[in-house]
Amino acid sequence: MNLYAIRAIYVYEMARTGRTLLQSIVSPVISTSLYFVVFGAAIGSRISEIDGISYGAFIVPGLIMLMLLTQSTANASFGIYFPRFVGTIYEHLSAPVSYIEMVLGFVGAAATKSIILGLIVLLTAGFFVPLRIAHPVWMIAFLLLTAITFSLFGFIIGVWADGFEKLQVIPLLIITPLTFLGGTFYSIGVLPPLWQKLALFNPIVYLVSGFRWSFFESSDVHIGVSLAMALVFLAVCIGIVGWIFKTGYRLKN
Repeated sequence: MNLYAIRAIYVYEMARTGRTLLQSIVSPVISTSLYFVVFGAAIGSRISEIDGISYGAFIVPGLIMLMLLTQSTANASFGIYFPRFVGTIYEHLSAPVSYIEMVLGFVGAAATKSIILGLIVLLTAGFFVPLRIAHPVWMIAFLLLTAITFSLFGFIIGVWADGFEKLQVIPLLIITPLTFLGGTFYSIGVLPPLWQKLALFNPIVYLVSGFRWSFFESSDVHIGVSLAMALVFLAVCIGIVGWIFKTGYRLKN
């Protein structure tokens, strides 16, 4: 394992965050805080509690998950797409660096950025509502698992995209709507029976539900099912990334 190569890619990607601090850190935190203020004030005044949890506290795990999903995907997709765009990807491919080390560098940096943002949102939320984390180990586990999985997913998008427009298609038209429909701001238990069944086809439901359980021991889906679905998605992403490097899909042409 070439640790120097992993460290070089990781440090370079993390340094890019420092150069674009306003866009990478400040902007997502402000936008998520506005979600919290608007939804907490507007809806919270009409919904006092959900499953015995104040509405303001109830939406915090969902907001963190929203931040985690969108930022992991965006950071990883841009991180691998930009070297392809300017042509420096060939330097990576011709260097004595395996694809595993390359992925660890890019995906590790993207996951680190999104985890930092998620923790900042968690700390910010603590100023608005009282929070308790019933299972901190499970909370960290879901945080890491989700960040790594969607960073891999973003890596796949960055390889697939052949233009900056395509980088935005899946995050804007698929991930963000599924996140809003995945119980971020509500429990799917309040939906009509038919919509509850349809919601179970949304993979984001399992991530949000499992993450919320780690806070309040309250979830829409059993924690075991949530964990299994997250691991399945991780395995699928790892398999696709492996296939990309094995075939050279959109990397060697």
